[in-house]
Amino acid sequence: MSRSRKNLEAFLPLDLPGSKVVIGDGPQRAELERRYPKAKFLGEKTGKDLTSHLAAADVFVFPSLTDTFGVVQLEALACGTPVAAFPVTGPLDVIADHPIGALDRDLRSACIRALSVSREACRNFALERSWENSARQFIGNLSPLQPSRALRPARVVANTSAVQG
Repeated sequence: MSRSRKNLEAFLPLDLPGSKVVIGDGPQRAELERRYPKAKFLGEKTGKDLTSHLAAADVFVFPSLTDTFGVVQLEALACGTPVAAFPVTGPLDVIADHPIGALDRDLRSACIRALSVSREACRNFALERSWENSARQFIGNLSPLQPSRALRPARVVANTSAVQG
């Protein structure tokens, strides 16, 4: 089977304490359910159903190697759930060196380390990145535009010599 974009094959065979739960759906779901019968595949979740599952997790595992940002990381953090991921674009941008998760080339090691992360720190981090705070930061970084000559409105000067003639 080819590797999925979400890279679940890096997560599902790991020897970890507890249960493995996969939220979401896709063309490889039936094959993954067959290959990993101990994992629970819940399908797509939205709204309060999604947030209750994220909040119930001990760690949110983000095994993707190709997502450019992964908003779902912030969703998990907003639920107070630490993130475990590979140190690649996306997790590096969100988690970086903040004490809200663990990044490691060994995903199992990241998962184990993330278990000791403060859930309160995760939630506070996510709340600081709300749409309101993002807009406030954006507006705070704006500076007045000094229009160039090309951006100034054209001045129209009437030819008075023809009128006086």
